[in-house]
Amino acid sequence: MSRFKDRTRTALMVIDVQNDVVATAYKRDEIVANINSCVEKARAAGVPVIWVQHSDEGLPIDSEGWEIVSELAPNVGEPKIRKTFRSSFVETDLAAVLAKLSVSHLVITGAETNNCVRFTSHNALELGYDLTLVEDAHTTSDFEWENGMVKASQIIDEQNASFAYLTMPDQKISLTNSADLLF
Repeated sequence: MSRFKDRTRTALMVIDVQNDVVATAYKRDEIVANINSCVEKARAAGVPVIWVQHSDEGLPIDSEGWEIVSELAPNVGEPKIRKTFRSSFVETDLAAVLAKLSVSHLVITGAETNNCVRFTSHNALELGYDLTLVEDAHTTSDFEWENGMVKASQIIDEQNASFAYLTMPDQKISLTNSADLLF
C-alpha cells in the first residue's frame, strides 16, 4: 500500500536534458528523441510533465549550457524544478509540486544516468513513490575513474539491470522502453 493513499496520478519527469549536460552523452540524439516521445505520450494522456534543470558553478542559471535542449520544449504551465544537488528532491519544491498534482507514481527520463537520474530515482523510492524507469530514455557520458574509463553504455546497462530486479515493500517499480510506455 502506497504512502500516498490519497494520490492517484502519474507524472513524467524529464531530468537535466540540458545543452551542456548531454553535449557528449551516449546516443544523445536517439535518447532525446525517445524522451520527446515520452513527453508527447504523457501530454496526450493528460499526464503532468515535470522538467528539472541542474545548476552549479559550471552550469549557471540562464546560460546557454543550462537551457533545455532545443529538441524538447516545455509547455507553458508545466512545472520546472531548479536544483543544485543530484537528487531533484533536495532543497527544491518537487515534493510540494507532486503533492499539489496528487502524484504517487513517477516515470523517469533524463540525464545523467549515474548522477541525477540515479539519485532522484532512489530518493523517490525512499520517499514512497512508485517508479517506472524508461530504459531507453536516460543517458550519460563516458568518464575517467580511478581504474580507467567507465563507458556510458555500461552505466546505462547497470542502471537498467538494477531496476529490472529492484523491489521495495508496498511499491511498484518497473522498467519499460519508450515504445511500450503507456499512461
